[in-house]
Amino acid sequence: MIVCVLDDQLFSVKISTVAKAIGAEVYFERSPGTVATRIKEKQPSLVIFDLNCAKLQPMTVIAELKADPLTRPIRTLGFVSHVQTDTIAAARQAGVDEVLARSAFAERLPEILKG
Repeated sequence: MIVCVLDDQLFSVKISTVAKAIGAEVYFERSPGTVATRIKEKQPSLVIFDLNCAKLQPMTVIAELKADPLTRPIRTLGFVSHVQTDTIAAARQAGVDEVLARSAFAERLPEILKG
């Protein structure tokens, strides 16, 4: 199972469509303040973060997940505009496993969801 932490409708639809086509199980978390708790409960194989979704505090959640021995091994991937170098640096500092440009994320989505 994959948890997606985002509130962008366009990417939500893209992810849902690809997941359905390849049979991947995807859960969307859009509730501020409960993201880390849901991830701990679900223990997904991957967590995808929209790094531009400030409402869901991706950097804080990533840092919390990577600081907890129970969730540290969960793979994390963030996507963001390639020109937002500060955001990319902040995500890496928080401990995200991989950061992709939005275009690369959309292009590689089937591969990403297959694991």
